[in-house]
Parts: sequence; C-alpha cells; structure tokens
Amino acid sequence: MMAEFTKVSHVLLESNGIYFIECPGCKNLHPLHVGQQHKIRWDFDGNLEKPTFSPSLMVNASHSHQCHSFIRNGQIQFLSDCHHALAGQTVDLPEVEEL
Repeated sequence: MMAEFTKVSHVLLESNGIYFIECPGCKNLHPLHVGQQHKIRWDFDGNLEKPTFSPSLMVNASHSHQCHSFIRNGQIQFLSDCHHALAGQTVDLPEVEEL
C-alpha cells in the first residue's frame, strides 16, 4: 500500500514524518526523515516554502547515480561529487507534483 503524500508547500511533500523534495538533477524525489520515529533524521528549520535541512543529503552513495547536496533557504546546492549535470551548481527547489 502506498503511503499518503501531502503537498505541504510549493516545494515539499510530506508523509509519515518524511519530507520529499523534487531533485532537478536526478529528476525524482529525495526523502528527508525528520520525524522523531526515524532513527536517522535531518534537522529542519520549519520553513515549508524555503526549507533548510541539515546536514547534507547523500543519495545513492558510491553509485553511478550519486547525488550529494545541501538544501538551504529553498535552494539545493549540488556538490561536485554529484554524478549529474547540475554538479557544482545551486538552483531553486522546483515545485513538487501532487502524487
């Protein structure tokens, strides 16, 4: 059964204590666990429209689709070890689609 996703702002979906951003480099959703029920979780500043999460987000580490970024003030800063075209760039978080 699919979890229920709620669009909580232009740039965030939420489900069960997990926020999701649309990654313009990978062209898919990346999860950030913030709820107390999750063992590993990110700090979130509570700003739904221009979110900041810390620490950095590493997706698919040591994989051909590796993506490493900081999400700060509604922007996603891609680090140079990303394996996609936006590596080294900072861009605004794109609008998320309702699921």
